[in-house]
Amino acid sequence: MLSAFAAALALGLILDVVPWWLAAWYGAASLVAVAAYGADKAAARRAAPRVAEQTLHLVDAAGGWPGALVAQQLFRHKTRKRSFRRAFWATVVVNVLLGVGVVALLGSPALVSGGITDRLGG
Repeated sequence: MLSAFAAALALGLILDVVPWWLAAWYGAASLVAVAAYGADKAAARRAAPRVAEQTLHLVDAAGGWPGALVAQQLFRHKTRKRSFRRAFWATVVVNVLLGVGVVALLGSPALVSGGITDRLGG
């Protein structure tokens, strides 16, 4: 899933279909996700206060899911709890659909000339 997403994002950038800021957003959100999952794993090991699951899901839904997926494997964290995994994959589906919607909206011929992309500097 992650490699397919990365390939689609890279191809979209090369073909100038995906705006650079969307790819940058995913990258930044992914770094936040890795940090959040790492902090939660470290807190779990120390029996310290944890990062709330809702916070992790919020970061995932905001575009950090690629980094979260890497962090889950890297830290061996949040890979077994079934309810967490279901919610995680739901955030992935919603986020990907929203991302496709943004790309479709920005690429719409009715919006390109004199529309939203001109106002955004696209």
